[in-house]
Amino acid sequence: MKGVGNLQKMLKQAKDMQDKLQRETAEMRVEGSSGGGMITVMLDGNKNLISCTIDSEVVNKDDVEMLQDLIIAAFNDATAKVEEALQEKLGAMGAGLKIPGLF
Repeated sequence: MKGVGNLQKMLKQAKDMQDKLQRETAEMRVEGSSGGGMITVMLDGNKNLISCTIDSEVVNKDDVEMLQDLIIAAFNDATAKVEEALQEKLGAMGAGLKIPGLF
């Protein structure tokens, strides 16, 4: 029966680590930019868009496609940084593995 107690303890520790990681991920803020900083977006660790800043110099009604491309590039930059930060967190926790259902 001692093995069952150890298993329960390990499962509780794993659940506590997962809860902590989910809290830290939700609180994480990562910035991405494009156009030399003309477009800046901020995402949380769940890749939700928190804010978007657009420099007035890049706003041109005759070139909306460029603005759209810059916004997409800034979002993709931030997304890549979120992924990198999450991998660092997992590595620091000794996980190193992608656990299904964790994100």
